[in-house]
Parts: sequence; C-alpha cells; structure tokens
Amino acid sequence: MSSQSEPIYPLHLPPPFHKISPPPLLVTQGAEGHLLKTVFLDSNTPAALKVRPSKQYRHPTLDRRLTKQRVLAEARILVKLGNLVVGVPGVYGLDWVGEGKGTGKGSRSGKEETGSVGAEVGEGSGEGSGEGSGAGAWLLMEWIEGRSVKQLLQERDRLEKAGADLVGLADEEAVRRLLRRVGRAVGEMHSVGGVVHGDLTSSNIMVRPTSQGGKTDGEAHAVDQDLSLEGEIVLIDFGLATQSIQDEDRAVDLYVLERAFGSTHPRQEGMFAEEVLESQDGYRGSFKGSRVVLKRLEEVRLRGRKRSMVG
Repeated sequence: MSSQSEPIYPLHLPPPFHKISPPPLLVTQGAEGHLLKTVFLDSNTPAALKVRPSKQYRHPTLDRRLTKQRVLAEARILVKLGNLVVGVPGVYGLDWVGEGKGTGKGSRSGKEETGSVGAEVGEGSGEGSGEGSGAGAWLLMEWIEGRSVKQLLQERDRLEKAGADLVGLADEEAVRRLLRRVGRAVGEMHSVGGVVHGDLTSSNIMVRPTSQGGKTDGEAHAVDQDLSLEGEIVLIDFGLATQSIQDEDRAVDLYVLERAFGSTHPRQEGMFAEEVLESQDGYRGSFKGSRVVLKRLEEVRLRGRKRSMVG
C-alpha cells in the first residue's frame, strides 16, 4: 500500500480519526472513497483507513443505506477470506452513519479476533444520537507493507530501459514466479473463498516482503530490496467484490485482470496466459473447477472482441 502521502484533515474525517495526532496520511483518493494511513491502538501499529464519504447527490436515507451495505459487504468478505487463510488485509473495525440516528455500531477488534469481528459485522445496526460528520462510513484494516505488482513491474521495466544491470534469465524467472503466485492467489479467492473481486488489476495486488524473501544471492546483489518480486501475494480493495461461485463471474474477473495486464504491462503480457492462468502453480492448479472457468474465459474473450469491433 505504499504511495506518496500527505497529512489530511480537511476531508471531514469521522470520529475518532478527526482529532488524532499525528493526522492520517492520504494515500489515494477515488470516486467511492479515500484511503489513508493511520495507526491502530498505538503508534507502532500502522493501519489503512478507508473512508466512504456521503454522496450529496443521493437522497440522505438512500445514501446511508447504500453506504452501510457496501462497507459491511466489504468487511464481511475480508473477514471470510482472512479466516480461510487467503492473503487479504485483516479487519480492525468499522462504523457508519446510522439510519437517521447518528453512528452505527460496527466491529472493533484486531486481526487475531477476526472470527468475532465476523459475528459483530453481521449484527451491526444503526444506533446513537450524534450527527454525521460528512463521512458516511469507514473501514479500518491492516496496513500491508510492500509494493503493488504494478509498481514493481513498471519500475523494473523502467530500469531495464535505462540500461541497468538488472534483467536476465534469472530476472525473467523471478517475474514468472510472481505471476504464478498471482494466479494461485486469485484461484484461492475464487475457490476457497467463493469471492469475485470485481476490480482485479495489478494495482490491487500487493507483494508483502518476507523475512528471507526467497531470493538467490545473485538476485540479492543485483536488485534493490524494494524491487524484489519475492514475497506473499495480498489482494486489496474489495469495494466492488461479491460472493459468487458462478463460473461466468470468475471468468469475467480473470478477463478484467488479463486486459489490465495487457494495457499496463505489455512486456509481461506474453507470460500472462502461460503463468497466471495455465500453470499448475498458478490458477489452473489452484482448484479442480479451474478448467471450466478457463473454458468460460475463452467465451468471455470472444464477447469482448465483438464489443470492441462493434464499438
């Protein structure tokens, strides 16, 4: 979740984040919400705060209900996947503006208690007597150290173009290992978790460095630690995710990722099908039903090409 950050107060942050010191750092800002870096319980535990502001163009009652439903759905999916040992951020807590009654009653628990978080998330209900602060809901999650697959691949491509002594057979194999791990992580999300991400791009796939990193001595000297491709794959940003076991939905998820790789990482596009999709260490080998999903993916590709031709 690394990115350029700046202190932020003017976003009308919800309690208890509107007065904490040091202030949260803005990481990214999107149409549906803002991602900030803050702390959880003490200054030594970094956390990711996702704020969903209220939408002024929507009717207040509808806005509160939609915002509550979406933050709860995202939290439930994260808790479910975390309990199934799929690489996702842990949930620390959440809250929302209640149904015309102020703040909602969300879960407040650490990652080590995700089971109880799941129960509380399912039971949250609007209550209280305060007024909303301008932020419709917030979700506090584990902060994932590391860089996104997009950042890593683009930076290594940039260094390669600049003539850095970085790329060779060993480096290509490191990229292939990374792609296989991405495929397996997506397969586990689809099969074990029964979840479809809805916005699979290389920006939403993090590489969390491990203590050893699994690197060879040669690569350790050739590549800066920040550019290592070794580490745990962590999927983030489940704001558009749904719980589904439909092969069509899974195939569309893969198609979105495939198109994203084709446009963002043209140098690795040729490896995508071989490593992410077809490898036994990637998606195909992650669960028994992958063959049907990959077959359906071919049909989704054909539909996508027809739409491109028609415009």
